[in-house]
Amino acid sequence: MKTLITLVGIVLILEGLPYLTFPEAMQRWLVQLLELTPVQLRIMGFLAVAFGLVLCYFTQRTEWLD
Repeated sequence: MKTLITLVGIVLILEGLPYLTFPEAMQRWLVQLLELTPVQLRIMGFLAVAFGLVLCYFTQRTEWLD
């Protein structure tokens, strides 16, 4: 449980850094994001999840980073 909470904290730090360092650029990016269709957003979400799963698999089940 301690590791899970630490990972959530790291995710929040990484998610918040762009808003802290480049707020104007993030506002422009969010406006562009609103212009995407739901299908495009779904594809982007699927690719992010797939990449995350592959990354977790390779770091836990292989000697990729040893």
